[in-house]
Amino acid sequence: MKRLTIFRHTATASVLALAVLVCSTKTTSLSRANTPSPIASPSITKDANGLVQIQPLPVDAKFQNQWTPELEKEFQQRANEVIRYYTGKKYNNNSGENEKQTYPLAMFDFLAGNREKAIAFLEKEDKQAQDNAHTDGIDYYYSFTLKGQIRKYFFFGKFLDPAYKQRMFNGAKKWTKQDPNGRPHPIYGRGRGGDSWGPDVRGSWVDGRNTDNLRAMREISVYLMAEETGNEDVRQLYKKKIQRYVWALYHIGMGEWDSENYHGHTLAAYLNLYDFAKDPEVKQLGKAALDWLCAAGAVKYYHGGFGGPTKRDYGKSNVVYGSSAARLLWLYFGDNSLPNPKPEHDSIHIITSAYRPPLAVVALARKQFKKPIELLATKPVYENWQPGGEDRPGYWETTFFGNTYQMGSVVGEFSDGDVGPFKLIAENSQRGVDYFVVNTGDDRMKPGKNPGDQIGQYRNLALWLRPASDKSFFFQLPKKAKLEIENGIWFFKLEKTWLAIHPINFSAYTEVPIDDQKLSQYQEEKTLKVTTTSNQYYGFALEVGEEQNTSSYANFKKAVKSKSKLDLNQITAGIVQFKATTGDTLKITHNPNNDLPIIVRNGIEYDWFKNFDIYKSPEGNSPIYLGWKQGSLRVEAGNLVFEETVLSDGKVRF
Repeated sequence: MKRLTIFRHTATASVLALAVLVCSTKTTSLSRANTPSPIASPSITKDANGLVQIQPLPVDAKFQNQWTPELEKEFQQRANEVIRYYTGKKYNNNSGENEKQTYPLAMFDFLAGNREKAIAFLEKEDKQAQDNAHTDGIDYYYSFTLKGQIRKYFFFGKFLDPAYKQRMFNGAKKWTKQDPNGRPHPIYGRGRGGDSWGPDVRGSWVDGRNTDNLRAMREISVYLMAEETGNEDVRQLYKKKIQRYVWALYHIGMGEWDSENYHGHTLAAYLNLYDFAKDPEVKQLGKAALDWLCAAGAVKYYHGGFGGPTKRDYGKSNVVYGSSAARLLWLYFGDNSLPNPKPEHDSIHIITSAYRPPLAVVALARKQFKKPIELLATKPVYENWQPGGEDRPGYWETTFFGNTYQMGSVVGEFSDGDVGPFKLIAENSQRGVDYFVVNTGDDRMKPGKNPGDQIGQYRNLALWLRPASDKSFFFQLPKKAKLEIENGIWFFKLEKTWLAIHPINFSAYTEVPIDDQKLSQYQEEKTLKVTTTSNQYYGFALEVGEEQNTSSYANFKKAVKSKSKLDLNQITAGIVQFKATTGDTLKITHNPNNDLPIIVRNGIEYDWFKNFDIYKSPEGNSPIYLGWKQGSLRVEAGNLVFEETVLSDGKVRF
């Protein structure tokens, strides 16, 4: 069996409240009902100022992270901004998985007071009702639809027509009588095969896609409806699936790690589990997953931006509030006075949930810890449930938190086309953050950890080297950034942060115009393109400065020109060494056998295979720590400490 140990903190670091739950595989006796179970009703009202006040379904205090009244007030203000944004938006499409957008729109409209219209849509006959005749016409197939169906049934169930809710119950009872995943569809069998994802193509009673977010939506929905309808065998099967996923988070990490597109979808699915699971062991699993997901998001969140390397990065979110993850986590973390221009549809799950992240995690997101500091991290391979997937990490990440910026890079033995390998985000008083992003390839907006890309990082220094090819380097930075070239060094001046780039066999840069209206979010950014001038290795060395260590931009330039040194004597062998203004050194040897470079930091070679910890600062006093296969997450920020443990050996450790 697995056990969870939860430490919950109050607003002072010296007081820790402890709640312990033992999660065993012992069968919980649940009644086999034929009608929906009685559920406490949420309260939805408006105060004297017209603000919507939501009292979610009650959750036992031992499962809650306590918040301060000040934080809760900020949260409610942001929640009402989202409700106002979506009030009155059109929602008339429930075809396929369009409920991904339209169910949240109807639910927001309901919260705003347009109840009759919203409920009419939520009860509207599904466009593919015939395909779902075996579940009484209710769409329990698409994962994105399932996420909304669950909140509709449990949170908004009080407001549904009793006959419609009974129909949802009856359909779910049939759906979870046996495992719906892979069960041949009554009409389409195992499907005709092809590129789309409907039951006619894939067969099955439920969407079988296995990305972290889609799997979470599926497994949590099947679990909750099996629990609700008394299908105990399926409930126990999916409880084990959920246990394995949460175990993986705490022991090896997340396959779809830090995705700027999909992190929030997984989080929203686990809000359903936390809010609606009856089994206290499973509710605690939901809380553990949410705490981890919020902590991982807090590392990358910065004033409404989402910085550092990401998995499943589509290259369209490198501006403040550009990331789906940042727009969702903003509800919890705030820390940007500018309005969120496009709140996430998944915000409905946060706004109607009783869950709040630990106070220390909020402080982590707001970077309320001693800086500067370096954080080393690892990420697992994507399909880590496959044989060998738990043996060692697939990626090694380095992040440096300065006083005005955070910079991160990632390496691994293999190339990966949907990984954003390097991002720096820096404070900007006008818009929250500026982005400095580097990619290689054929398209400036397309991310990718491309073959041959190898990066070394040590604190505020980076070396990027690749073999000569026709691949270009692309640099994204703000249009307002000042660009200068002195002594062959490129200087970029952001508002509070300064960059010095030492080109290695680079051509002169050219600016790439933005002529795609789909990239309108980049109108205030510029992209520089450079190619190689040699048939040898090419790339760059980077040093980042700020007022706290060089007092002024002019002094930073002066120090870089007089003190830093780039040694290219062994460039033909793929070896480059860089000495910074501080005297720190970084050396990279390009690895011809795979894409994991040999890195020497201040004279000490970094051994990737002796550094598996999921989060750890080599300097001590890490704001977040989670050892490889140790299961104990610790967050220390804002004079607060949060600890949570999921152990694989059945023991509880305090």
